[in-house]
Amino acid sequence: MNRVYLELGPKKVFACSLGWPGWCRIGRSEESALDALTDYAPRYRVIAERAGLAFSPGDPVVVERVPGTSTTDFGAPDAVPEADAAPVDAAEAGRGVALMRAAWEIFDEVTAVSPEELRKGPRGGGRDRDPMVAHVVEAERAYARKVGVRHKPFHGDREARDAMRAELADTLARPGDAVTGAAVPGGWPVRYAVRRITWHVIDHIWEMEDRRY
Repeated sequence: MNRVYLELGPKKVFACSLGWPGWCRIGRSEESALDALTDYAPRYRVIAERAGLAFSPGDPVVVERVPGTSTTDFGAPDAVPEADAAPVDAAEAGRGVALMRAAWEIFDEVTAVSPEELRKGPRGGGRDRDPMVAHVVEAERAYARKVGVRHKPFHGDREARDAMRAELADTLARPGDAVTGAAVPGGWPVRYAVRRITWHVIDHIWEMEDRRY
């Protein structure tokens, strides 16, 4: 459970765990990205334990390097490693969904105790709480289309959001295609979809926590 791949952008590097969806951190070099991943292990443990999983991954071991894009440098993982094409069994798929659900729960809890106005970043940037929540949900709706789950814009409708998440979780709990790992033809592999969706939620959990005081 300590296998990691590196996504190498023109200027930045993402280190992403293959066994723990959503545990991904960025740095300006391979070493700094791996250091950041390790530094955030205690915070990721909160997600894992909420999902009912023991989290003791050990030191990261790099098993793959993939070229990144300008999106990597912007701050989001964008490349699909070869490892994601391997078949996903029901146990692994269910474990990934448990972590995704845990991230959703904790995001809602952090949102509930955070002020509307969040502390600005060093250059005065960053979304406040409600725009951040809307951003996470709308991004998730776009990601869902990559696995064949299509819903209209929510406009703050929590019931509609939860219905989409239920369908998304049901879709990603099933093994993907035996050759490509994709949830639907031409779509994202199940492993990548769970990792990208969970990472985005967790990244904003940590951002909101860091900026609420």
